[in-house]
Amino acid sequence: METVEAAKNHHVYNARITPFVVISCAVAASGGILFGYDLGISGGVTSMDPFLEKFFPVVHAKMSGAGAHASNYCKFDSQLLTAFTSSLYIAGFFSSLCASPVTQALGRRASMLLGGAFFAAGAILGGLAADVYMLILGRVLLGVGIGFTNQSVPLYLSEMAPPQHRGAINNAFDLFVGLGVLSANLVNYGVNKLHVNWGWRLSLSAALLPAAVLSLGALFLPDTPNSVLLRRLHNSNSSPEDSARILLQKIRGTADVEAELQDMLAAASSASTKSTSSILERKFRPQLVMAVLIPFFKQMTGINVIGFYAPVIFRTIGLSESFSLLSAVLTGVISTAFIAVGMLIVDRVGRRVLFVVGGVLMLATHVVVGGVLWTQLKDHGAMDSGYAYWVLGSICVYVAGFGVSWGPLGWLVPSEIFTLEVRSTGQSVVVAVGMVGAAVMGQTLLAMLCRMRAGVFFFFAGWLAVMTAFVVALVPETKGVPIERMEVVWREHWFWRKMVVEQAMCSGSAQGWTKNRRYC
Repeated sequence: METVEAAKNHHVYNARITPFVVISCAVAASGGILFGYDLGISGGVTSMDPFLEKFFPVVHAKMSGAGAHASNYCKFDSQLLTAFTSSLYIAGFFSSLCASPVTQALGRRASMLLGGAFFAAGAILGGLAADVYMLILGRVLLGVGIGFTNQSVPLYLSEMAPPQHRGAINNAFDLFVGLGVLSANLVNYGVNKLHVNWGWRLSLSAALLPAAVLSLGALFLPDTPNSVLLRRLHNSNSSPEDSARILLQKIRGTADVEAELQDMLAAASSASTKSTSSILERKFRPQLVMAVLIPFFKQMTGINVIGFYAPVIFRTIGLSESFSLLSAVLTGVISTAFIAVGMLIVDRVGRRVLFVVGGVLMLATHVVVGGVLWTQLKDHGAMDSGYAYWVLGSICVYVAGFGVSWGPLGWLVPSEIFTLEVRSTGQSVVVAVGMVGAAVMGQTLLAMLCRMRAGVFFFFAGWLAVMTAFVVALVPETKGVPIERMEVVWREHWFWRKMVVEQAMCSGSAQGWTKNRRYC
């Protein structure tokens, strides 16, 4: 039976990073800008006075002093305001489920095209919004677009990348998410300096640019060889195998691609007999657990506190509107820089080390921020500026920890652990769980801040302790393992091998099934 080391050493494909791969993956990864831009823009515009005055006058009244009786922690507590944020993620949940059959039947590129088109429509509607209902409808269209792109782009990157560089290339998606957040923060800060009442319209409609880049770029992208084989592409001159071989040779920059092609053929052959419900089979139980818990835990890191509402939090602790937006730019720069650091080291140190290091950093900063707010920010009155900068500095450390760990790895690990037969379905589960988690957190976070006060940061610190222990005990190391040989990591894991080996015994023979029928 093949081991992890054997999979790494005996299935070393002839592959190198070619300009073709770099350009293709860069265009595909730009889909992350859509997600990142929306993360950054929503938090920024909801801290702008003209935006709040037009769509959320009750919140604006609390911030302007008319609601002087309101607690510092409750000034932004509005279900309508949180609906503006969470509506995107509810739409993303449903669209990610629809994206799986599209990606499976039409290829990864088709889903990227659809995602870009829906996102562009949402950006136009949001920029032209005349009332809150038009505004939320635009958010729904943005969510549909993000559901398609988040489902297809990580798959595309993992399948295009050589095994030894898969971590770095897949992390490009999160790097572009970080660039999207940073771009949104810069746009928000810039339009705030214009001192016009319609600056928020520029912020929302500027999302057209990344949507156009992805949509136009995807028109010229090839699909992955894995997807080509899975869909049994053929024409009058060549077989599906020939089409995939030609494409793989172009991607890898060498004519010697037979070893990798044969692994892809075996995976495609197995996948052709499977249905969407195959992911529920016992042998896929470890991957399914990861597909559910990794995106769930990613939401429970508390990233929504930073991603959605960083400017709101900064205003809560007494910083001005302009400085709050500038602080969000600073955290965006740091986040993007540390995502890049993660790209450089993920294929050297492995996934598990980064998960643990990032988890410890984030846990510590939640405790520090919670402690400062607990002792220094009361219901009324501003926090001393020195402590406010302590909070800002701690949040910078937090986004650095997230940038090297759960941020990119939350996309990378789920996208590489599934076999081809359930890969598209598995990624839809990942995106759907992430969207549900983001919607729930987006809808409840400001209410939690109002009711739990500083305790909300200790709440997330507790979850970080749980997820770090989960990684140490149950997440296998996938560094360097070819994507179509990934099943070996489960067979060697101290816990998951029980399920995988027992399932193999169940399907191996009638006698094996009889002996192990209680597992099958």
